[in-house]
Amino acid sequence: MSSTDVSSSTSTKSSSGAAGSSTATADDAASLGAGLDALEAQTVERTPLGSVLLNKVLPPVIAVVLVLLLWQGAYMAHLKRPDLLPSPLDVWDSLHEQWLQGTILGTVWTSLSRGALGFLASVVIGTPIGLLVAKVKPVRAAIGPILSGLQSIPSVAWVPASVIWFGLSNATIYAVILLGAVPSIANGLVAGVDQVQPLYLRAGRTLGATGLRGVWHVLLPAALPGYLAGLKQGWAFAWRSLMAAELIASSPALGLGLGQALENARETQDMPGVLATILLILVVGIGIDLIVFAPLERRVLRSRGLLVTRR
Repeated sequence: MSSTDVSSSTSTKSSSGAAGSSTATADDAASLGAGLDALEAQTVERTPLGSVLLNKVLPPVIAVVLVLLLWQGAYMAHLKRPDLLPSPLDVWDSLHEQWLQGTILGTVWTSLSRGALGFLASVVIGTPIGLLVAKVKPVRAAIGPILSGLQSIPSVAWVPASVIWFGLSNATIYAVILLGAVPSIANGLVAGVDQVQPLYLRAGRTLGATGLRGVWHVLLPAALPGYLAGLKQGWAFAWRSLMAAELIASSPALGLGLGQALENARETQDMPGVLATILLILVVGIGIDLIVFAPLERRVLRSRGLLVTRR
């Protein structure tokens, strides 16, 4: 065989090998793409209603029933005088009386509107503070410890100072809410930003997402889980701060909120009214978590593939 034939044969084999390698690579890519498509298209059948009731509804119902039974047992055992430890039925009668008087909805709305407005103001203030602390090292060194210290101060400690500063006014209540919620929201955002992988930020800069665009389109979405946790905790701080402010800074000019109603019931030694108001505060707190924050958490988890989408 001549050298030309050998060369030609070698070239043909090399071309065949390259073509085969290219075909194999294409097949592997196609298989990978098909696998990813199948993974994305994978769905789970809707959970039966009976299973939802058994796993989601029944446990809290059982817990509530147990608490009521223990409460009723303590009442029947006369652990405290009836005027100090009323029965669950006495508390229910107090709630029913407030409902008939038409005061319960107005009281709840007064506190809820204050809490929501104060929380939104805290988000507007706490978010840029959190970004500055997270991204600017001198600011973190200067303000970071202060934010952590402020978060550890009980909200009720701010009420006397706020009363001296602003008197018995709504400004006092909102000041206490801000001082309680802003540090928590800012620290939550700082924690979320610290957990963002640098690769995301570099990819964003490569695509032109710099400055405020990078913050809005890359940094905040990537830090959303930690930020959302901070928002949830911030609402809890805002709600507790509001109750502390309404309890101490009470005045007819401020209207009747849940904290004011709780203090009025204490002054009149109305223990069923005290427990009924505490129950309303608890219900509002649980309701906000279930209606606002729980759906947001599910949406964030679903967007990151951590929660299966059900048809």
